[in-house]
Amino acid sequence: MRYLLLDRITELSPPERATAIKCISLSEDVFVDHFPGYPVMPGALILEALAQLGGALLEATLESRGIGDRVAVLTMVDRAKFRHFARPGDRLLLRARGVAANEDGGQIQGQALIDEKLAAEAELTFVLLKLPNPELLSRKRERLRIWLEGNAL
Repeated sequence: MRYLLLDRITELSPPERATAIKCISLSEDVFVDHFPGYPVMPGALILEALAQLGGALLEATLESRGIGDRVAVLTMVDRAKFRHFARPGDRLLLRARGVAANEDGGQIQGQALIDEKLAAEAELTFVLLKLPNPELLSRKRERLRIWLEGNAL
């Protein structure tokens, strides 16, 4: 995956909710072209950040039910609304609320806030695919550990 867009998951309470932080920095390569002189984080990347958080919530929900070999893949975005630009120096507070989850798929409602103002919102639907490769499962778990705990060993 090219873009890991969560800096830290601050709450993971499956199946109900998860919250995360994304600090937007001018050094991110996306700002070279989006837009020169007026850098704005693309809405598609805000949705991707919400999808990464929502996927982590759904995967943790299944893990809590004894199904730990699934990976969430975004399949649908509904009712996406962008209400406020996200710019370098902003701190996105990302929220995912679980709507449905089973071993085949799930849905979350996501919000991105900047300074307590709603910047974006969407309903995201995922398919949950079986991931039989132990190395990929290990990398998925390591990414979640870092998002939750940081790099401390």
